[in-house]
Order: sequence, then C-alpha cells, then structure tokens
Amino acid sequence: MISSFNMEKLSSLLKDFYTVTGIRITVFDADFHEIISYPERRAAFCELLRTDDNALAMCTRCDENACRIAAVRKTTYLYECHAGLKEAIMPIQIGHLTVGYLFFGHVFSYANHETGWRALEQKCRSYHADPAALKRACLKAPVIPEACLISASHLLSAVAGYLCMEHMASLREEDLPVRIDSYIREHLTEDLDAMTICRHFNIGKTYLYKLSRENYGMGIARMIRTERLKKATEMLADVPDLPLNEIAERCGFKDYNYFITVFRKSIGTPPGKYAQNCQERPDTL
Repeated sequence: MISSFNMEKLSSLLKDFYTVTGIRITVFDADFHEIISYPERRAAFCELLRTDDNALAMCTRCDENACRIAAVRKTTYLYECHAGLKEAIMPIQIGHLTVGYLFFGHVFSYANHETGWRALEQKCRSYHADPAALKRACLKAPVIPEACLISASHLLSAVAGYLCMEHMASLREEDLPVRIDSYIREHLTEDLDAMTICRHFNIGKTYLYKLSRENYGMGIARMIRTERLKKATEMLADVPDLPLNEIAERCGFKDYNYFITVFRKSIGTPPGKYAQNCQERPDTL
C-alpha cells in the first residue's frame, strides 16, 4: 500500500456524506482492499446475496473492475452492478498516483419497489439466496431518485478532493511509485525516458511499466509527456511573453515542432493561442 489514511477524520467525513445522501460510502486502498465504511454494515439485500459464494465472487470482481475503470478515467464512474443496484466510484489521487478509491453502492434507484424487484430478481435468479428474503429486503430499501443519485456522484468527486486537501490521505514517501513520480517532476528538462528511470532506480523495464500502469493509470512515456505539458500550460499562463521555443526547452521538449504538435493535439489549441486565451480570460483557464 502506497498511502496512509487518517481514520478518525475519514470516519467523520463518511458519516457526513451518509447523513446528507442516505447512501453508504466506503474507502478502498490502492490495492482494492476495503479500509472503512459508513455505516459499517451493507444493505440487507447485499448481505443476503453475499451468502452465496458465486454472488460474493461477482461482488468482489465488480468492485475491482470499477476501481480499474475509475483509475483510468480519473473521474467518478457511475454504473450498475451485477445485481442491478447502482454504484459509483471515484479515484483518490495525489499527483499522478491513485492512492485509493471512494465508493458508494447498494443504491436502489428505480421508479418504485415493484419495478426494481422485477429487475433485481431477474439478475439474481442464478444465485442461491432465499428469494423471499431478498424480496423483503428489496421492498424495505430506500428509493433514491436518479437525480439524487447523480448529485451524490458529483459529491463523491468533491469529497475525494477534500479528503486529500485535508490530509486524510497521504503518500508514504519511501514507496517506489512515489519516488519515481517525484524524480520525473524534478528532471523534466533532462533527457528522460524509461531506461533513464530504470537505471536510476535499478529496476527492469517490465517492472517499471507495471508500476506505471497500476499506480499512474498510464504508460511511463505518456506520464512524462503529461507532466511536461502541464508545466508548459503553467508557463504559458504565467509568462506568456516568453518565446515558445524557450518554453519548449524548459519543459523538456528538445524538438520545437514536436512540442507544437503534441501540445495542440493534447490541449486542443496551439500554445501561442493558449497563452493569448490565458491573458484574455484568466479566470476561465
């Protein structure tokens, strides 16, 4: 695990989220292990369903898959689980590193209980759980309108940002992915590639690529390019009169024409125009 969590502050924050939304919320670490939830117990429907080993395996697989999708998207991922309930997950990120996930689930978001039960019954018919007990649990579940569900998913994103801002989640600096992330940002102007990083940390390319995908959600070359582009946008906003070739060089782009091409493709506008827009509309960029 590359992160540590302030459990006392987390518990209070999760309780506030539940009080406002009425939806159970959970924190997973970067390895998809559940750290803390509020309330601690899952919805009765899910507890009953998980008494079947196949259903439990599907729940675990569903959670892990959602974590991976959210890590790649780097935004809240709202989806329907294998049992027909609505769930959402948001990666907790510090820099490029995904240090954990905020998750809410077991949400009954149907027009009414009868409509919802018909859908859930169809999806869960292959599991060996008591149908009568499942239906009773379903009929007691609070109905969360779709509009409230979407608003809660937006709140999840805000909570993830606040969690990091208040240091409820922090990086363990001794871990390799953290040190690689810092090394890249400190050496952007140099000839930086996978082999350079491998030599510095005495690791193999295959292991580096694995670390990069699992912790940054992208390949190492793309991460380096993303950091350079980020620095370029900051410089264009802060010192727009600086010649573009000098900005390119200071951000580690040795080929000026490549800088222009990759900037326009990634940011959506040429660097010169971006600098101009920053001056004309400084509050929107």
